Amino acid sequence: MRLSPRHIFLFLLIAGQVFITPGCSKKAATSPVQVIECIAKNRLTPQEEARIRKKIHADQKAFALDTLFKKKAKKQGFNGAVLVAQRGVILYQNVFGYANINLKDSLNMNSAFQLASISKTFTGTAVLLLAQDKKLKLQDRIQQFIPAFPYHGITIENLLSHRSGLPNYLYCFENKRRENGPAPTNDSILKWFIEADSLPKPYNRPGKSFSYNNSNFIILASIIEKISGMSYEHFIRTRIFEPLGMSHSFIDTLAPASLLRNRTTGFQGNRRREREFFDGVYGDKGIFASVGDMERWYFALHSGCLLSKHWLNEAFTPRSFEHKSRHNYGLGFRLMTDPKEMKKVNYVYHGGWWAGFSTMLWMDMEADIVIIVLGNRKNNSVYDIKSVMSILEENKDSELESVNDGGD
Repeated sequence: MRLSPRHIFLFLLIAGQVFITPGCSKKAATSPVQVIECIAKNRLTPQEEARIRKKIHADQKAFALDTLFKKKAKKQGFNGAVLVAQRGVILYQNVFGYANINLKDSLNMNSAFQLASISKTFTGTAVLLLAQDKKLKLQDRIQQFIPAFPYHGITIENLLSHRSGLPNYLYCFENKRRENGPAPTNDSILKWFIEADSLPKPYNRPGKSFSYNNSNFIILASIIEKISGMSYEHFIRTRIFEPLGMSHSFIDTLAPASLLRNRTTGFQGNRRREREFFDGVYGDKGIFASVGDMERWYFALHSGCLLSKHWLNEAFTPRSFEHKSRHNYGLGFRLMTDPKEMKKVNYVYHGGWWAGFSTMLWMDMEADIVIIVLGNRKNNSVYDIKSVMSILEENKDSELESVNDGGD
């Protein structure tokens, strides 16, 4: 029997023949093997978990969360999966409804949902991994990697923080491209920009202001491919999914049949959303994952096993101050800041919506809280974080504002 590289890698890990550097909680791991070991070292022991569960009143919170989400499902139409964890303890996880509403096939904990714009957190982190590897700098310009790109003066940092001023590919090209050509890919979108008869007008000059824009993250996906020599899918899979044990996660159009079996279908009401014209474009969206895999994603970030403290600080540092607001953006992550100090971050999050999917990833890095709500029926209750946080904070008065969906 011929062993695949992945099987050889796992065999060496189990056999203890791969050298692993200790102390990963202080310095981010630099290889997939080190990431695996770092995560294993940072997980709670059963004794630690029992002690923390008692201290944080886990059973009472689980009951309250169950009551809340059953109400969301019954009265507000929530169809999806939820996982809530605090201080390394999973307080609550459950599913409500169907993977395909028409077929009435029940969801399970391995069901994979289109993350929509939460995918940007993976693309952003992938870019920061390359920066951590010293393969790029935040002040590098697009033309260092895509020489023919027609908009100049835009840095990697501008792309990551939505301060590029670029037009959004979803809206800036004429309808004839939809009618006369095949569904686009990342490469064809770049080609549209490079070969445009009349170049779409930029929204603003680079660095001038914040403007949420999907073009930024498809360009970043292409830059990841140029630098790594891998496809975006291969880089995300080998540097993130596999080391983190995200075994139910995949890129929309590039997954094997074994993973697609857990893929859910998006709905708006009871109407199935067919594939969108731009579904084959990734980096800004396109990642499917289960709630359990998303908890692994949060844990890798919070434990410092993937990015070093320096690069996590870069990711979670607000970049936009031209308008007074609690809502800000770092490098691939949305931020909610202190109401009196825009530079002080209280929460890190990202939401999304696309083709019937509504999603939210909410993180309190200081209190070690993660809320993951993934829905495959468009539903605004997914973005109601305040009611969940009031349970976790045990009804402490909160100044938490409502959050938007961060849609595509």
